[in-house]
Amino acid sequence: MTDSNKNIFYILMFFAMIGWGGSWVNVKILSSYINEYAVMFFRYIITAITMIPIMLVLRKKFTIDKKSFFLVIVTSIILVAYMKYFFLGTKLGTASLGGAFVTTLIPINTFLILALLGSKKIEKKDYFALLLGAIGVLTMLNVWGANFDEIFVVHNLYFILASILWPLLTIVSSKATNISPIVFTFYMYIVTSLMSMFFMDFSTIAYEKFDYIFYINLFAITIFASTFANTIFFLGIEKLGAANVSSFIFLVPFAAITLSAIFLKENITISIIIGTIMTIIAVKILNNIKLYKKKKIEQ
Repeated sequence: MTDSNKNIFYILMFFAMIGWGGSWVNVKILSSYINEYAVMFFRYIITAITMIPIMLVLRKKFTIDKKSFFLVIVTSIILVAYMKYFFLGTKLGTASLGGAFVTTLIPINTFLILALLGSKKIEKKDYFALLLGAIGVLTMLNVWGANFDEIFVVHNLYFILASILWPLLTIVSSKATNISPIVFTFYMYIVTSLMSMFFMDFSTIAYEKFDYIFYINLFAITIFASTFANTIFFLGIEKLGAANVSSFIFLVPFAAITLSAIFLKENITISIIIGTIMTIIAVKILNNIKLYKKKKIEQ
């Protein structure tokens, strides 16, 4: 890939991460119109439909084997649970805390789960990173200055559950080695939208209250945060490599914090900023992520 093409992909990756961070704001706003299962249904059915032309352009086959489809069902169940706690935590709490807390805690929990399963070996540097990450999480929750009643609130529990469920989804989906990640995600979205229908009552949805704010946020969370962002992420891994793409993930919590301050007028505390930075450093150490590469000197 030429340098100009790489630069284009870097720009697209930047906007993709903005989309992911913005999804916390979108959910916070949508929560005043519909419940969590309606959000799931509308988000994933629209995303799945808009993925079809992309898959055709990329010449992805729609075939799926039995093992992959079984994994699709398992991951869809986990995704429903994740979205439920993602939604409730954001509705009852703040999008800024959720976006910073969950997105930085997910890679740490992923590392811990893989270590418990024996897939990861904990080295000396990892103990320091885990300690730093733990302090960062506690700082985000403002344990140093808040009362325990303010810390052990239900939305913080929802955020913790969400940060555990997503690593499980990632680990299970990684077992689907016989299918393209985009195709796997396409079927996962379809199954998730169908599952969410079992918990929905379409007659209770107040369609007359849907205004331009609702549709803008629905568009943002489906087309921008899901279809566009996921496609760019998967293509980025193929074109740039997982190592280069992983560094962009660090933009997500800051995007969530910034957009929450702009659109939701949330008060961004210094504890959230400091805690986020600490957990990002911990994630960088745990996953050996390099934010830049040293250029080789030509002789």
